[in-house]
Amino acid sequence: MNSAAVALIGASGHGLWHRRLIERTPGLTLCALSDVRPPEPDPDAPLDGVAVFTDHTELLAATTPDAVVICTPPHTHLPIALDVLRAGRDLLLEKPPVASLVEHASLAAEAERAKLPVQVNFQALGSAALARLLAEIDAGSLGEIEAIGVAGTWWRPPTYWVRSPWSGKRLLDGRPVIDGALLNAFAHAVMQGLAIAAGAGWGEPADAEVERYRAGDIEVEDTGCLRLTFANGRRLTVAVTLAAREFRAGDITVTGTAGTAVLEYPTDRLRLPGAGWEKLPGREDLLLNLLTHRADPAVPLRAELDRTRAFTAVLEAVIAAPPPVPVDPRFLVTHDGGGHAVDGVEPAVAASAAAGALFSETAFPWTAGGTTYRHRLS
Repeated sequence: MNSAAVALIGASGHGLWHRRLIERTPGLTLCALSDVRPPEPDPDAPLDGVAVFTDHTELLAATTPDAVVICTPPHTHLPIALDVLRAGRDLLLEKPPVASLVEHASLAAEAERAKLPVQVNFQALGSAALARLLAEIDAGSLGEIEAIGVAGTWWRPPTYWVRSPWSGKRLLDGRPVIDGALLNAFAHAVMQGLAIAAGAGWGEPADAEVERYRAGDIEVEDTGCLRLTFANGRRLTVAVTLAAREFRAGDITVTGTAGTAVLEYPTDRLRLPGAGWEKLPGREDLLLNLLTHRADPAVPLRAELDRTRAFTAVLEAVIAAPPPVPVDPRFLVTHDGGGHAVDGVEPAVAASAAAGALFSETAFPWTAGGTTYRHRLS
């Protein structure tokens, strides 16, 4: 990759992570940024010589970056992304790309018209461990893939749900908010599961079943499960929580006719059939991948927009699902970090992911009252 100038729209929060990355990467220069609020100073991301705007349209009119990074709230992504493409700039768009399949199609159509690449910043798609697992599946090492199960048990304190104006909300200013365990905290797990399903030849999911629960006083789920059924009848099941006392980093179990593999996606550890755990460090940065692709189009994008369409379909289903069901207080226990955890959530997550079952289909009493929402995806 040669030197490149990058502009950033959305400079605070996760935008600060992008600023630091650009600052420490040889060859990259932050030429401009835009934010509705003054950007916070940071010694690891100085703004000397950087043009600062409060309106992204002014930035696009006044500067000529090689690529633009959008790191604003998800409900603002589409109009800003369209402006970037119409200005003739390559685009790295934070996840999730958009909030509906209609918006996804609109963005894809504009990218095609402009003949410009759109990369979505699902960093987990740059994982060497995921690439190795997909290669093993393609080589037939696991045989025919029969099931995929995702499990994760994390904890988030009450302060997590007030970290921003949109945190823990279903709607903000009339627009859906992309928060909660399934779509935000464990979004990379869902995306990797979908990538594995695609690599196994399943295509995109046809139907979704969603169950959402909450231990905290929030509008989204801190505990949820998702079962996706594909045209071939195979299933990808996701069972996760942010209200656990016992930590499980997050793993994706891929069961085939010739063996089972497990990918611990946050740590990039992989266990293939007949082998022990192997750590495959290294995730290709998706901004650098985009810029490398810009210099040499023969280099494929790791997270091109089309690869995330299935995630957008799942996101649309979860957004459409009813509000989460409060867990009966009888099954809540005080957590050392403040707030409450769900008593018995860890074995329920394990059972759900292993058996391809929804929480309501397990025998754990805290799941009583769960509502299953069914959504046709295609």
